[in-house]
Amino acid sequence: MAAALEKLPKQAYDPRVLVGYNTADDAGVIKLNDETALVQSVDFFTPIVDDPYLYGQIAAANSLSDIYAMGGVPLSALNIVGFPKDIFPIGVLSDILRGGQDKIREAGAVILGGHTIGDDELKYGLAVTGLIHPHKIMTNAGAKTGDVLILTKPIGTGAVTTALKNGKIDAADLNTAVAVMVQLNKVASECCLKVGVNAVTDVTGFGLLGHALEMAKASSVNFEFNFAAIPVISGAKAAIKGGAVPGGTKANFLYTAPDIEYAEGLSQEDMWLLNDAQTSGGLLISVQDSKANLLLQQLAKRDATASVIGTVNAGQAGKINVK
Repeated sequence: MAAALEKLPKQAYDPRVLVGYNTADDAGVIKLNDETALVQSVDFFTPIVDDPYLYGQIAAANSLSDIYAMGGVPLSALNIVGFPKDIFPIGVLSDILRGGQDKIREAGAVILGGHTIGDDELKYGLAVTGLIHPHKIMTNAGAKTGDVLILTKPIGTGAVTTALKNGKIDAADLNTAVAVMVQLNKVASECCLKVGVNAVTDVTGFGLLGHALEMAKASSVNFEFNFAAIPVISGAKAAIKGGAVPGGTKANFLYTAPDIEYAEGLSQEDMWLLNDAQTSGGLLISVQDSKANLLLQQLAKRDATASVIGTVNAGQAGKINVK
């Protein structure tokens, strides 16, 4: 995508655009007036679980995540569907849409409609629009030296769902992964806004290191992660050892490799995990050290998980060290 975007002529400056695609942020923001801006994003993907209702919920939670990562409040959504009608009965589509609708309703937003096309492969997602105050936007470009890095969901969904496709996953581990993926980042976003943080991104297809690297580069800082402190979904490590490494994870590893310094004790499986292509992952938050405990307390009060996984340092900008 970066290579494709480089070939496009640069857009003329528009003062209404508060966040564009130049920093690879999670969503775009366009100003309406001094009090209100729109935050917009779109995402869709092929099924990663067998249950169509759960697939719809996961896809919706994943699409909403970009809005929450910016500090926005979801307002409306449009369904995007590619449906192979000669393969699946129409009831499958109904269940997918019901799952998406229920999750959008949970977010306090509404579905206004959408667009469906015939396709050889099933695809579903949503284009989401939210509201945000122009002066309360959270971006991936504000991390500062001395900050603490906090992650709000465990990683490993890519490995677990790939193991499911291979028929090699424990039901309990799959249920844990599904519970993680259907969970909205609403609480985490609201806690970040309440405490005041420096930078946020959500962890999705580029994996933990891919999204962290975008944040480090956009903020011109250096990240250091403590591998042992990074939460991992039950069964994910075993799945990777069993060969459940998604193609996206391998692509992520190659993309991030030039800018990552891995500790000598880390195995290739550990590196796969750090680059594991996530679906509907948590928020990676860069917060001032003096506010970190307050943020953790606010998250705990609302039953949101959170782990301190690293720090922001004054080392080589745009690089990550994994201890």
